[in-house]
Amino acid sequence: MTHLYKSVPVRSSEITPKDTYLSRRDFMKAATVATGAALLSACAPSVADEIQNAEPVPTSSATDELGDPLNTYEDITNYNNYYEFTVDKQQVAAEAKGFTTSPWTVEVGGLVNKPKTFGIEDLLKEFPQEERIYRLRCVEAWSMVIPWEGFTLAALLNMVEPTSDAKYVRFETINRPEEMPGLKSPFYPWPYQEGLRLDEAMNDLTLLATGLYGEPNVPQNGAPIRLVVPWKYGFKSIKSIVKIELVAEMPATLWNSIAPNEYGFYANVNPEVNHPRWSQATERRIGELSRRPSLSFNGYGEQVAALYDGMSLVENY
Repeated sequence: MTHLYKSVPVRSSEITPKDTYLSRRDFMKAATVATGAALLSACAPSVADEIQNAEPVPTSSATDELGDPLNTYEDITNYNNYYEFTVDKQQVAAEAKGFTTSPWTVEVGGLVNKPKTFGIEDLLKEFPQEERIYRLRCVEAWSMVIPWEGFTLAALLNMVEPTSDAKYVRFETINRPEEMPGLKSPFYPWPYQEGLRLDEAMNDLTLLATGLYGEPNVPQNGAPIRLVVPWKYGFKSIKSIVKIELVAEMPATLWNSIAPNEYGFYANVNPEVNHPRWSQATERRIGELSRRPSLSFNGYGEQVAALYDGMSLVENY
């Protein structure tokens, strides 16, 4: 089957309205079994997770290109990894409430000919926003289908003109301890940093997302602007970006710095390479009880596998 590099074009009017999903809130609260377990970094899927998210997936008028329905707005905005706020996925939305997202600037520089600092309003005006329905696969072996809005990272990088010395792109999240209580933790080398090889960054799949379900990003999902790299594990898709830097050497990244044997720099979804503490062969779609086989490159291999020709994807995990 051909895996389209972006989903079959879907207009906003064709996506199930957010209000339809939100009307299920009372039912979901009644059906949910509460759990107080805070999940640690990249922990394996727990029984509590399975029960907590055992809710039916409503029929949607939009799907990804494999035919899978979108996750609900409620799912997407209330089950999040964002350690700058808390390690408890189901408390991130509450902890992030009130997070300031305006004014906001993104500095783009390093090995470029035209460095520039953009206000978020500039990015929204300068780059036409488009809808893309992408699968998200977390390294913890859960997944979602999300209707993002945004623009390609390549469009931004082309504007600043990388020099011939630029080989990698380094990203940095905002460091605002007064609003992000998780930054008080001494266990992480804040601020959150991530990186891509330049050819990965320039791939048309790589998105700078400014919204979802036709509305601006909310804080727990990385407002106002985040990276989305759908063929990689979710921790590569850094949130609330304030700095993008073109560099010559592979940049240090947060999870790879903490545990390089568990979180590689590339972090491509690979069901044949297990995490040291659990299998990556299957995943649980949020909203479902059963597990499904994971796909190499999260199903986007036709568009990205050539980036890694000649590389060992076991050694370069």
